[in-house]
Amino acid sequence: MDLGRLRTLREFADRGSVTAAALALHCTPSAVSQQLRALQDEVGLTLTEPAGRGLRLTDAGRALVARADDVLAALERAESELDAYRRSPRGRVRLAIFPSAGLLLLPGLLPRFAATDGLDVEVRDVDMTPPEVPGLLADHDVVVTHRDEHAAPFAGERIDVVPLLREPLDVALPPGHPLGDRERVELTELAGERWISVDVGFPVDDVLVSLATRTGVRPRVEYRFNDFRITEALVAAGHGIALLPRYTMDTRRVLRRPLAGIRAARLIEAVLRAGALRRPAVTAVLDALKTEAAAVGNEPH
Repeated sequence: MDLGRLRTLREFADRGSVTAAALALHCTPSAVSQQLRALQDEVGLTLTEPAGRGLRLTDAGRALVARADDVLAALERAESELDAYRRSPRGRVRLAIFPSAGLLLLPGLLPRFAATDGLDVEVRDVDMTPPEVPGLLADHDVVVTHRDEHAAPFAGERIDVVPLLREPLDVALPPGHPLGDRERVELTELAGERWISVDVGFPVDDVLVSLATRTGVRPRVEYRFNDFRITEALVAAGHGIALLPRYTMDTRRVLRRPLAGIRAARLIEAVLRAGALRRPAVTAVLDALKTEAAAVGNEPH
C-alpha cells in the first residue's frame, strides 16, 4: 500500500473531515478525496461512507487506520534508531500544555530541555477539555492535560497515558473571610457563597460538579474565567470564592484552605500517540516532564 495514501487516511481519521485533512496536508480537498478513493481501490474495500454532508470511516476503514498507525510507527522507529546511533535524542518535539500547568512546570522544564543537545521542543499552551485531547495528537507529539481524579481515564488503542502529578484543589478565600481562621473548611459551610469557576466542561469545573454529586451541595457559580490569575484577583477583591490548584495559588493575595473530609484534586497527565516513546527525543521530553513534576510535587507549598 502507498504510504502517502495511508498518511492521508490517518489525517482524515484524526481530523474528522476531508477539508480539515486537506488543510493539514497542504493540499486541496479534492486531492484528499482522490487519495482516499485510490486507497480503497488498492485494498478492494470500502473505507469511507457518506455521513450527512461529509464522510466517515467504515469498520474496514477504522481497522486500516489502526494498522496504518503500526506501519507509520515502524517508519518512525527506523528514524528513531538512527537518532539512537547518534547517542543523543535529536529533532523537534511538539508539546501542548494547558495554561496553568505551563505556569507550574515550564519555568523548570525549559532549562531541562535546553540542557539536551540537539533537542528542539516547540511548546504551545492550549486551553483544552478532556474530549479534545486525543484530537490534539494530530498536531502535537505530547499533550499535557488534566482531569478530575474521579473522572474516567483517557483510553484508546491509539494513545498512551503517562501520569505526572496529582495536584490537590483548595478553596481560595478573600482576606478577612469569616472562615479564614479555619485550617479546613466544609463544603456545606460554603453553600451560600458566590463561586468563581472555569467554563463548563473544563476539569476544575468538573471537580465542582463531582463534589456536588458526592455531597449534595451545589455551588452557586456567578462568574467563569479560565485564567486563574483573573479568578485570584476577583477573590482577593471579595467578589467570590473559588476552587483552585494548590501549587500555583498565590497565597499573597488570597487565603488557601483545603476542603475538610473530601478529596478534591486534578490529575496531570501526558498523553501521546501509541508508539511515540520509541523516539528518543519524545522520551527525553517525557523524562523531563516526569522529573519536573516530581520536583514540584515534593516542594513545600
